[in-house]
Amino acid sequence: MLFKIIAVIIATVLIYGYEPIHAFWVPFAIIALAAVFVIEGVRVVPQQSAWVVERLGKFKEVLQPGLNIIIPFFDRVAYRHSLKEVPADVPEQVCITKDNTQLAVDGLIYYQVTDPRLASYGTSDYVTAIVQLAQTTLRSEVGKMELDQSLQSRDVINRQIVNVLDEAGRSWGVKVLRYEVKNLTPPETILRAMQAQITAEREKRALIAKSEGEKQQEINLAEGEKQAAILTSEGQKQSAINKAQGEATALRVVADATAAAVNVVAEAIGK
Repeated sequence: MLFKIIAVIIATVLIYGYEPIHAFWVPFAIIALAAVFVIEGVRVVPQQSAWVVERLGKFKEVLQPGLNIIIPFFDRVAYRHSLKEVPADVPEQVCITKDNTQLAVDGLIYYQVTDPRLASYGTSDYVTAIVQLAQTTLRSEVGKMELDQSLQSRDVINRQIVNVLDEAGRSWGVKVLRYEVKNLTPPETILRAMQAQITAEREKRALIAKSEGEKQQEINLAEGEKQAAILTSEGQKQSAINKAQGEATALRVVADATAAAVNVVAEAIGK
């Protein structure tokens, strides 16, 4: 702006000033005008950025990353957009579930400008528009679910919000990449009730585990006694078999000896 003022002053002096000083001011005027054109006409756009240029108040073009030339006094950079992925906080709000329970919910949106022209002229503030629409959609989605379902359905809520925001964001030149619910917080009374339920459930599981352990212990003891009885019975049976087999063998030996003696006597009588 300072160079613009200097250039205007010098040009005025050249036009309306005294004749003797015209020649003296000419080099300075040329330098000043050149400086104005360089400073005001050269724009270097950073990587992953897009600048929207207006000419006399009307959209002219979108400057891409690198060196760009605009016409001073006629063109101006009206909007500067980052093309990177940008996170935006969604403030905490109270949502009412289907079973009339209050939930304090907040979240995080990740978006990216895809059309700098629409992002400049599609809405006065696309970030505010996205955040407010996210809050409205969140209240609607939570209102369709009961408390237990909403606490277990973060992924479903996230996907539905992204679908709604992405559809609306097309007219704003913005793509909503994802939405994340950060906290789903029920009232303190419900939190205490849930904690009591969790504690009771843990105690129940502990009692069941203890009971199952005692039952298994009794089964193991009974099984051990059964196996011991079977082994004892098998031992007694085998002992009886062995005894009977021994007696049978002894009887056979006696019978064989008796038969042999009879044969000897018979042979002696026969002679």
